[in-house]
Amino acid sequence: MLYPQIENTVKSFDFKQISEERKAVLQPLIDFIQTKVDSKLETRLNLICTHNSRRSHLSQVWAQTAAAYYGIRNVSCYSGGTEATALFPMAAETLKDSGFNIKTLSKGSNPVYSIKYSADELPVIGFSKTYDDDFNPESGFAAIMTCSQADGGCPFIAGAEKRIPITFVDPKISDGTPQQKETYLERSLQIGTEMFYVFSQIKK
Repeated sequence: MLYPQIENTVKSFDFKQISEERKAVLQPLIDFIQTKVDSKLETRLNLICTHNSRRSHLSQVWAQTAAAYYGIRNVSCYSGGTEATALFPMAAETLKDSGFNIKTLSKGSNPVYSIKYSADELPVIGFSKTYDDDFNPESGFAAIMTCSQADGGCPFIAGAEKRIPITFVDPKISDGTPQQKETYLERSLQIGTEMFYVFSQIKK
């Protein structure tokens, strides 16, 4: 049971807006999850970007939310970067605007956030970390490369069972402009739509 405002956001997702070319990019992720579900194994997804500050967090949160929405059990979503920085405040703000319940657990140069999509589910813990941080799985996961820099800069992800590039345009290009809020929301909704499409294809 998602928070009502997130439910409303999800109702706006239109899978018909996803091109056939983009669906082909998403298919390996669908196949990976389906194989795990069929084998009754835990599905572990590590969403990776360069700084683990924007796209990887949005992808992690929307993927975890989509798994819960479609009732796909034993899915654990993580995120990481090739370097650790901080979860960018506008990324957290954008999720909040879509209905997520966000609480700051600790402040500082790399704040830690609790990000909840449902009153009855565990929160996603959001903070910037490297993809091989102790917080993330060591093996048996799919490495989802959400930015081209990370995909090109990380030729080998230790422990990854599969490496899947699903890249998104960085909303950072709008930082400091009047279009910032709109650009972040647009990117978040694109990621949300695509992650919900992926989990909608999984047969239980």
